[in-house]
Amino acid sequence: MEEKMTFKAVNNEGKEVECEVLFTFESEETNKNYMVYTDNTTDSEGNVKVYASIYDPEKPESELIPIESEAEWKIIETILEEIQSEVKDSAN
Repeated sequence: MEEKMTFKAVNNEGKEVECEVLFTFESEETNKNYMVYTDNTTDSEGNVKVYASIYDPEKPESELIPIESEAEWKIIETILEEIQSEVKDSAN
């Protein structure tokens, strides 16, 4: 069984929450490392909320840096769409 990678973060309400790392990747396009994670909460439609940030893999305790570029969000959205379609294909 694969061990889940988790970390603690402070949410918008100032409460400490445990987040689960879904995956990390390095973009050749931006030369940055990204972490995609969830706090396992759901939105009004029942979808699990997923977040992404820039991180430094050389410093495990480093702060997560917000993604502010539209191009970077497009890269992350594309990867998430690919993963979702792979999951749907393997379920069929």
